[in-house]
Amino acid sequence: MPRLPDTSSQTTTLLRALGRPGSRWRYGYDLGKETGLKSGSLYPILIRLADRGLLETDWESDSPRGRPPRHLYRLTSAGEAHLATLEESGQVKDGTSGGTRRSPGIAG
Repeated sequence: MPRLPDTSSQTTTLLRALGRPGSRWRYGYDLGKETGLKSGSLYPILIRLADRGLLETDWESDSPRGRPPRHLYRLTSAGEAHLATLEESGQVKDGTSGGTRRSPGIAG
């Protein structure tokens, strides 16, 4: 099945983690641990998804003393719709982290 444009397996893995039931604000380190994505992949994907309006971002308002505030992320309604489209197309399957393999030549 063809992959939706601009959606790599890493991006679908991240969207799936953000779209779990009981979705809440998440921070990058937590998402990296859950998805296994390294920071060099994770943060550019988060920035790209936010730039496309699929993620809402904010800064932690009450960080513990001695630690800088964390950047927080959650899916927007457009992000939830995009994830639903991926799931309906079979690119993200229940119980998997990334769906099908990435097609050559498609950025994501």
